[in-house]
Amino acid sequence: MQDAFAYCAGLVRAADRDRYLAALFAPAECRGALYALYAFDREVARVREVAREPLPGEVRLQWWTDVLRGERSGEASANPVAHALLATIERHRLAAGRLIDLVEARRFDLYAEPMRAIVDLETYARKTSSVVFALAAQILAGTEAEAVAEPAGIAYGIAGLTRAFPAHAARRQLYVPLELLDRHGQRISDLFAGRSSAGLNSALAEMRNLARNHLLAVRDGMAALPAAALPAFLPLAVVRPALDRMERSDAFAPGAVSPWRRQWLIWRAARNPARIAG
Repeated sequence: MQDAFAYCAGLVRAADRDRYLAALFAPAECRGALYALYAFDREVARVREVAREPLPGEVRLQWWTDVLRGERSGEASANPVAHALLATIERHRLAAGRLIDLVEARRFDLYAEPMRAIVDLETYARKTSSVVFALAAQILAGTEAEAVAEPAGIAYGIAGLTRAFPAHAARRQLYVPLELLDRHGQRISDLFAGRSSAGLNSALAEMRNLARNHLLAVRDGMAALPAAALPAFLPLAVVRPALDRMERSDAFAPGAVSPWRRQWLIWRAARNPARIAG
């Protein structure tokens, strides 16, 4: 069992450095569970890259759904992420249904259907990102801290999607809502051709402002957050600086916060929680 949790820690360290570092500020007895949750999230998030085509992607996602429903116990025990995740669910009494909903939401990633409205974007971020914050808080403090986890996940998710815009556009996938593109007169054909424009920049700026508004909601709810749950939210410390850096760069070459600065931002927020959404 310890080998499974060690595998999850290594996966998160390589694929999700911010969450890996944030978990180091959690009690040692909780880190394995956090890494199991985060490793599962990365495994599901990367299905599009691994499978490349919808059908094999559907098969992979269905496998995870079956595992969470307890239908593939033998296969799950041979998979270190699934093995550690199921143990975490049992120990911390996590709602497997919420993780199944996360898997279902990730089916959107497999296809070229565009995100249509802002509300759809927020719903996607809530189901794929907010749930991770909520369950991490439950692991740490026994409460999902939903009032903070929901806006945290939306802000974190939108920031990540905005940063990944060039990669998504290159594979003709659209997470920028059509509602925004239409509002700013942006043609999808220009976007997929890799052409920057004032309309595209305005649409992405509106996405960034939406993420900032949700960060404000996080800040307003921080006072009610149990101190034990704080490490779950430390990755948010990187969001505002990342949004600011993207603000000053081209849509197809977004600026990035350097790894050493990301580490410093998380360390600073751990010392002063007011910096988490500041």
